Parts: sequence; structure tokens; C-alpha cells
Amino acid sequence: MDKFLLFLFIVVITILSVGGNLLVLVMAYKRSSHMKPPELLSVNLAVTDLGAAVSMYPLAVASSWNHAWLGGDATCIYYGLMGFFFGVASVATLTVMAIVRFSVSLTLQSPSDKRRVHVLLAGTWLYALLWALFPLLGWGKYGPEPFGLSCTLAWGEMKEHSPSFVISIFSMNLAIPAIIIISCYFGIALRLYVSYKSVGNGNLIAVLISVGFLACWTPYGIVSLWSVYSSSASIPPHISMLPCLFAKTSTVYNPLIYYTFSKSFKQEVKQLLHLCSRSETCQASRPNNGTENSIYLVCENIY
Repeated sequence: MDKFLLFLFIVVITILSVGGNLLVLVMAYKRSSHMKPPELLSVNLAVTDLGAAVSMYPLAVASSWNHAWLGGDATCIYYGLMGFFFGVASVATLTVMAIVRFSVSLTLQSPSDKRRVHVLLAGTWLYALLWALFPLLGWGKYGPEPFGLSCTLAWGEMKEHSPSFVISIFSMNLAIPAIIIISCYFGIALRLYVSYKSVGNGNLIAVLISVGFLACWTPYGIVSLWSVYSSSASIPPHISMLPCLFAKTSTVYNPLIYYTFSKSFKQEVKQLLHLCSRSETCQASRPNNGTENSIYLVCENIY
């Protein structure tokens, strides 16, 4: 891949990730007095995506411009830790969202206990932090990617030193969450289609978000496993780079999905941008009295 095109791609991904997820958080803040507890899961997902973009992508942009990794081992460990931390937090949040939606489809009642939702959110972050710290404690290891522009888990080295960590990662942070997510949404779709002949727009958005995450990270997971159980030299650096770049797009698509499939979110974004273009201070519009809340993507419109 041309080095300038690579640099341009990462710059575009960074701008879209930061801008899109900031917009989601701004809309959430403006409607905070009207938010229901489960909405915090959608907000949490935006926080994980924004956190990854802010903490990692500037280093990736600088390294791609330099055509080599900038910084030493400490910076590499930081980059790998941030990527692993926010990635696990994202998949944990998506898993909790699927379970909550499935629970709502059974009871047709949205959970209203803020404390319970806060506990779930705290659990996702603690779970992610635990996994991110394991390599620093000797179970696993962070290291540079084969193409030399970013860092992640040192898959090739862990083949010899921490094979149990590799198996645990893919079991606990990809395979099992994927099974839970697919099972929950299949159960929701089956129940609601039988009852109402429709799966609902809110469910469609949640499914697209989950499918997008799995689609972005599965190629990276396959290449990583290949480098563990086969010779990493068998994968050319430019080939191993493509799944990594594709995985970076996972922080971009959520705001695009909201904007495409949530009419109220699109309307309020347009109103906010219109007000921003006319005045120095942006004021969000008052929430409408309709049934759809622009960021209530967990339990609203369940059927």
C-alpha cells in the first residue's frame, strides 16, 4: 500500500472517529435530563470508541507519516495496552447490550434502576482493565505489529510463552461474546417476528452495531491466530496490515449507523449543526414527544 495513502487513510479514520463519537456524546449530554438508565450503555460504547481514537490514532498517524514506529518500548506498550483495553471494553459493552435487549424482549419492560446499570458499566471497564493488565503482569506480552507502524499483543512470541493467554483471549473476548450476541438477537428477532411480524428499528440498529464490530475484528483475529499457530513470516507485512487497518474502522461506523437509521438522531444532528452555523454557542433542540429517543438504542422501540 502506498505510504501516503496509508497516512491519509489513518487521518480520515481519526477525524471520523473523533468527530462522530464526540457528536454522539454531545447529543447524549444535551438530552441527559431525559435519558433512561439503559441509554448509558450506548453512551459507554461511544466513550470506548472515542477513547481508542484519542489515545491511539495520533501515534498511528505520526508513525505512518514517519514510515516507522515513533517512540520506544514504553510507547509501544502504551499503544498496545490502550488498544486491548478499549477493544475489550467495546465487546463487553456490546455483550451487555445484547443481554439487556433480550431481557427486555421477554419482559417488555425497560430496566429503570440506575444503580444496576452503573454496576454493569463498572463491570465492563473493570473486566477490560483486568485483561489489559495481564500482559504487564507476565501473562501475555505487548509488542510491535509486523508492518512496524503500531503495536498490539505480541502474538508470535506468545506462541511459546503464553499459549493459554491466547486461547483465553479468543474464548472470553471473541468467541463467547459472539455466541451470546448472536443468540440474544436471534432470540429477540424470533420472538418479535412471531408476535409482531417486525423486529423493530431499535433492534436493527443494535444488530448492525454488533455485526459491524464482529466483522471488523474477525479478520484481525484470524490473522493473529494464524501468526500464533503458524510461522508469522508466512504472512507478508502488507497483508497483516490490512486486517489491522480494517479493525480501526470499528470506531467509525456507530455514529454513521445512528445517523442512517435513527430519524430523530439525524434530525437533531441537523438542528444542532444549523444552530452552530448561526451562532457561536451551540444549543441542542428540546427533545420531542415522540417515542424515539435519538440515543436510546438499547431498549426503546423494542417492538
